[in-house]
Formats: sequence, structure tokens, C-alpha cells
Amino acid sequence: MSADTPSARNSDDIDDARRAPALFVGHGSPMNCVADNVFTRDMHALGSTLPRPRAILVVSAHWLTRGTFVTADARPETIHDFYGFPEELYALRYPAPGAPELAQRVAAVTGGVVQPAPGRGLDHAAWMVLRSMYPAADVPTLEMSLDMTLSERRHYELGARLAPLRDEGVLVIGSGNIVHNLHIIDWSEDAPTADWAREFDAWVRDALAERRHEDLIDYLERGPQARMAAPTADHYLPLLYAVALQRPDETVTTVHESFQHATVSMRCAQFG
Repeated sequence: MSADTPSARNSDDIDDARRAPALFVGHGSPMNCVADNVFTRDMHALGSTLPRPRAILVVSAHWLTRGTFVTADARPETIHDFYGFPEELYALRYPAPGAPELAQRVAAVTGGVVQPAPGRGLDHAAWMVLRSMYPAADVPTLEMSLDMTLSERRHYELGARLAPLRDEGVLVIGSGNIVHNLHIIDWSEDAPTADWAREFDAWVRDALAERRHEDLIDYLERGPQARMAAPTADHYLPLLYAVALQRPDETVTTVHESFQHATVSMRCAQFG
């Protein structure tokens, strides 16, 4: 085990480490891979101002599994998990190193619920955002899947188990979108945002600010227009991992807010 990995440091080092924040990022369309827009510029600014993490763990809306897994390769491949986009997107690579030792640490802190998955790379929920935040691709990066057999509360509880990683300098990022309805998306650049999309996004914003975690867990029953805004759970669930990592003394900071294509919220939040 390498001496500079979080799992290898002694307890005194961990006690003295600056706690990494947790993030939720709305990643949006794969076109953000090559775009220069307010979202990508805000992500670049965020990466420039955050304390440099020892490693990054991204909970991905695009890796849906039975059971929960974490990447474990020393050199994870770049996965182009989208179709019908310009060829330039498929030529992109994000050659960040992996961290097999940290994958074992993730398994340990979750009591074996999360298992290492050798051979799995990084999909665009991870590398698209990190290209803007850490363009040098020099921070060890892992990705974690979503077990779609779990309830919303179980996802939240699993997120809470990742808390020790923050104290070890690991930046945990939930990558999805609070509002994500592709059934009625408008791909034009200047599409007006739907009223129902704004309503649910604002409800989540307020619930985050007021620390209403129970409301966020039970969003389908308590959130206005929730079933229209999040007709599938995959892009909402990464938010619960970030929310679960909020400490009692921590506030939530909005680091970006906008909509793309009428029905996709790009809201991003920082915890701690």
C-alpha cells in the first residue's frame, strides 16, 4: 500500500488533515464536455478554490447496478457512455490515476456493502465535470455505482457511511441532476425553463438550506412536481449521498444554478 494514500496514513495524520467538503454537481448534457459556458466556468473556479483533495470519489448517475461497486483500477479508462453526439466528444480522454487502495478503504468504511470492481472505468458523470474542475487529471479518482434495488433512505444511509473519507481528504461528489426529464427535453440553446422544473428545483434549494433531510429523502411524496421533475431516480439519488455527508455544523453553499434545455437543472451545492 502506497504511503501517500488516505488509507495508509496514521491516525494523527487523519486528525490533522483538513476535512474535504462534499459536493453535488448537476452535470447535464455531454456537450458540456467541450462547452465554454457559465456552468463549466463555475466548475473551473470551484476546482481552483477548493483545498486540493488527496483523492476524489464520484457517485455516478450513469452506473446503475444491483449491489454497489467502486472502481479499483490503477489507470481507469474513459468511458464514452453517450450516443449521437459530435465525434470530438469520443476522442476526449481523462487519464486520472485510480486508487486501488482507496477502493479497499471504501469497502471497509461501508462494512463491505460497496465492493471493488476491477475493469470498470470513469463515465461522463465523473470525467466531464472533473475536466473542468481538475483539467490536469492528476488527482486519483474513483467512481461509485448506484444500487437501484435500494430505497431512497438506504441510499442516504450508505452515503453517511462514507463520512470518514472526508476527514481523510477525499472529496466525495454526487453527480446527477436535481431536475432531469429527458422525455420532454428541448435541445435548443434558448429554450425557456418549464415552470414545474423551476418549482421543484426551488423546493430542493430551500430544503437544502433548511437542512430538511427527511423531505429530501421522501422527495416523491413531499416535493412539488417531483414525479415530473425526476421521473426516474438515477439522477436525483447522487444528491442524497452528498446530503448525508453534511455535518451538523455545516451549511450548504450554492456554487452554480442554471437550467439547460428547459428541463435539466444544473444546480450544484457544496457541503462544508
